[in-house]
This record gives sequence, C-alpha cells and structure tokens, in this order.
Amino acid sequence: MLSNQVLHKAVQSIHSVTGLESSVWDIQGNCLVATGEKERELEKEVTAFLQHAGDEEKENVLENRGLFLVQDVDDPVYVLALQGEQAILRVAGGLGVSQLESLISAYKERMDKNRFIQNLILDNMLLVDIYNQAKKMRIPAEQRRAVFMIEPKNENDNLVLETMRGLYATGSKDFVTAVDEKHIILVKALEMTEDYPALNHIARVLVDTLNMEAMVDVRIAFSTIVDELKDVSRSYKEAQMALEVGRVFYTDKNILAYNELGIGRLIHQLPPSLCEMFLKEVFEYEGAQQFEEEELTTVFTFFDNNLNISETARQLYIHRNTLVYRLEKIQKKTGLDVRVFEDALTFKIAMMVADHMKNIER
Repeated sequence: MLSNQVLHKAVQSIHSVTGLESSVWDIQGNCLVATGEKERELEKEVTAFLQHAGDEEKENVLENRGLFLVQDVDDPVYVLALQGEQAILRVAGGLGVSQLESLISAYKERMDKNRFIQNLILDNMLLVDIYNQAKKMRIPAEQRRAVFMIEPKNENDNLVLETMRGLYATGSKDFVTAVDEKHIILVKALEMTEDYPALNHIARVLVDTLNMEAMVDVRIAFSTIVDELKDVSRSYKEAQMALEVGRVFYTDKNILAYNELGIGRLIHQLPPSLCEMFLKEVFEYEGAQQFEEEELTTVFTFFDNNLNISETARQLYIHRNTLVYRLEKIQKKTGLDVRVFEDALTFKIAMMVADHMKNIER
C-alpha cells in the first residue's frame, strides 16, 4: 500500500527518536524495510504473531522485542517490529502504529482524490456526483482552474510524474495525475489575478524545471481558464487538442496554448473528405509530395521573411535570381505565385492540410 520509500522514512524516524531498531513486515511475513540487519531475523516471530493477530491480539511485547499490528480500519496490513529497551517498547510501538496508520489514511485520501480527478477529466461522472464527491473531499466546486498536459518526449518516464507530484502535492487545490502512459495532467488552481500570461509563465517554469531536475524534455499544453469544477473535463479536452495540433503544425514549440492555436485549430477539425477535395483543387493529382526538400525550405523561409526576396536570399546564401527561379518552379507545378499574398496564403494552408492528412493516416 505505502511505498518502500515512505516506509523506510517512517522506520528511520522511529529509530532516530527512540533509538530502537525498527522494521515493517507485510501480512505474508516478508520484511519490507528495516533499520538493521538483525531486524530481518525476526521472520519466525512475525509469522507466529500474524497467525493470532487480530481483534484479540494487536501487540506482543517481550523482554527486548515488540511486535505491533498496523491496520487499515479493521484490516491488518503491516507488522511493526521494534527491538531495544523494554521500558519504552510499548509506548514507542503505539506511536509508531499511529504514525503508520495516519500515513495509510493520508495515502487512501490522496488515491480517492486521484480517482475523482481522473473520472472528472475523462467525463465519467454525473453532475450531481461531481458536486457530492467534491463536497465530501473538501474540494472547492467554484474555483478558477486550468489544465496543463505534459508530454515527455520519451514515453513511460515515471520520473516526470514523481517530480510533478513533488512540485504540486495533491490536496484540495492542485492535482497531479495520469490517465495514460504518455501524458501527465496538472489541474492547477488559479488566483483571481492570474490570467493567460501567468499560465504561460507556469508552463515555462515547468519546462525548465523538468529539464533541470528530471533531465527530461517535455512539451506542455494548457487550456482556457474555467470557473467551475464541472468544466475541468472541457479544459482537459482543450489541452489535449492543443498538444495534438502542436504535434502536427507547430513542432518547434514546446509550449502550446489552446487559445493561441490559430489556423492550426481550424484545420485540425476539418473532415478528411473536405481536406482531400481542397488538396486536389490546389495540387491537382500530384499532391504535396511533388515538392523537393530544397523547394519547401526555400518557400517556408520566404514566408518567414514576410515574402521579402532580398532578406530570404540573404538567409539562404543564394542569389536573388536563384530564389526567383525556385519560386517560379513552384508556380509551374501548382499555378500559385507565392510572391503574391493570396497565392502564398493558399499554398501555406494547403501544406498545413497535407500535414493534417499525414497525421490522420498514421
């Protein structure tokens, strides 16, 4: 139930305060953590204790050894074993059991909230259940929130999830969870003064922190701001779409805002049939694959420089006439003179639509 890291920290705390050697065993009689090697020699005593442990026997204290049952409500989950000075064994055992049971309770509460947030963002709950469960867990229903979706470049990177949970411990305001192996979700509570520049700043800090502390490159998308808990599922879908659109159209960006996706969002929502019709109209039957890499590099650099021939030629280290020749090659293939704004816009949109179709076909 509790991680070995948490259990190890607990027994080390008991040992440092009481001076007693401490260990925790599961209900199958396996030693999980211990402060000393001698503690692991108690297997027979722990196994015998477990055979009789329950309502009638929750502890067994002898000369210099004490065994104490740790329960989750009424169910046995661990045995705490202490060795040392007999005078303090019983008191130390009682405090140790109380500490471990408090940790179990806190863990269960966190897991309950984690399941609640997962069901909330996946839209698996009725409206009445959202408000009822939120009230029981003391989660504010009316609170400004935004959803951040973090996508590590390498899948199954558990270090990102653990780092995020360290930064935003799950409580009544901020929540960190995962609904699949590829993404980590942060549901962030916001102050009234925090707006979209603040969200962009949070995303930037997360990118830098995860890069430095977890040594992981990530892309982060965030949603619009919502005022009620019931709308968090919509925010999740917005962040998800922002990542998808960015993956296709804005590959050079590692921070994506749903409200700044521009024309990419429109193209992403076009049906395939309409996309195919548009591509045939612009490129006829040759398709976007008819262009050489050199031609595409040239035309996109031309767009980046606002259709400025001189600046584009300078950046590409070519003569103006060479640039004009390459642009005219595109005109011969498509009938579009990309030196003219309207034709340039048509070509740019057509290439984005072609990227969208490639993504659909994967």
